[in-house]
Amino acid sequence: MKKIVIALSFFMLLTSCVSKKQYAALEAKNKETQDLLNTCTVKLNTCLEEKAGLKASADGLKDQNQHLISQSKDMTVLTTKGAENIEKALESIKEKDLKISRMQDALTKKDSVTLAVVTSLKSVVGLNDEDIEINVEKGVVFISISDKMLFKSGSYEVSDRAKGVLAKVAKVVNDKPDFECMVEGHTDNVPFIGNGVLLDNWDLSVKRSTSIIRVLSAQLGVNPAQLIAAGRSSYVPLVANDSAENKAKNRRTRIYVMPKIDQFYEMVEKEMKKQK
Repeated sequence: MKKIVIALSFFMLLTSCVSKKQYAALEAKNKETQDLLNTCTVKLNTCLEEKAGLKASADGLKDQNQHLISQSKDMTVLTTKGAENIEKALESIKEKDLKISRMQDALTKKDSVTLAVVTSLKSVVGLNDEDIEINVEKGVVFISISDKMLFKSGSYEVSDRAKGVLAKVAKVVNDKPDFECMVEGHTDNVPFIGNGVLLDNWDLSVKRSTSIIRVLSAQLGVNPAQLIAAGRSSYVPLVANDSAENKAKNRRTRIYVMPKIDQFYEMVEKEMKKQK
């Protein structure tokens, strides 16, 4: 701006001492210079505006780039954690599958033992008598004997005929020294009239169980440590106590031949150790 003032001053000075023709030429030159100056000023302002716009865009892109970098780091962390979680889940599933497999192996072995016991009982006892049933219930082998074979009505003295069947049961139990034998007595729902020794059907069912246990241990050589006495009175009937025939079915003794529960867990542990 200062230069322009000086130029104008110089121009005015010259007008006083230059010809009209020279003045006109200088004036035209001055206008050309002014136009050029104006054009440059406009271009400069435009460039400054563009520079400001580009700087703002650059700052925005820089912030966006920083945000993307931060997101990328977060995604990397999330991806790593996700991969770790998936790996842990797969390991857990694998471990559970292995435990299930071991349990199934142990159960298969237990089922094999159960089948062997059933086969042994059926072979030695036979299946010709309708008063004797050999079966498996909830994985446990049992032989059910009608009370009319074992005892007289209202009595807990074991009959001679029953001792022959019990001798065959004892043979199977003696072949399985690591098994337990539970003798479980059942009555019908006719109230037992107490005789001073026995008070009710509970006493009668248990007394019949202990009478059989004494025959098995004292006369047939079964280890007493393998024997368990149990009585259920009339509370677990096979059929409704609504006829003489049904009451006879409910008067029974069940003898369970089963592996000791701790030995079953030992089977599981052995299978687990084999898999390690």
